[in-house]
Amino acid sequence: KSIGGIPVERNKNNSLTGVLAAEFEKHDKLHLAITPEGTRKPVKEWKKGFYFIAMKAKVPILLIGLDYSRKEASLLDLFYPSGDYKTDIVKIKSCYKDIKGRHPERFIL
Repeated sequence: KSIGGIPVERNKNNSLTGVLAAEFEKHDKLHLAITPEGTRKPVKEWKKGFYFIAMKAKVPILLIGLDYSRKEASLLDLFYPSGDYKTDIVKIKSCYKDIKGRHPERFIL
């Protein structure tokens, strides 16, 4: 909390996406960082929460790439979700085609 963290309680009685989307209404300025893919092992699909938080909060998604091979962090795009998740996720993932992580075999596009 002292550096601006938002405590959230994860349980079946509340929607984490709803709680985080509501936080955008409480603040004049809020940045929320989420990694939508698995960090320890490959996953078949990215988690969808980041997309639905942005939709509910009516905010864009800032796509950031962390390229381990070049030791670079870069701003890739400011993406405005349309509400068509299947189409939008293809566009979002295409922004990462040239990004190489530390363990590229774990990064599923």
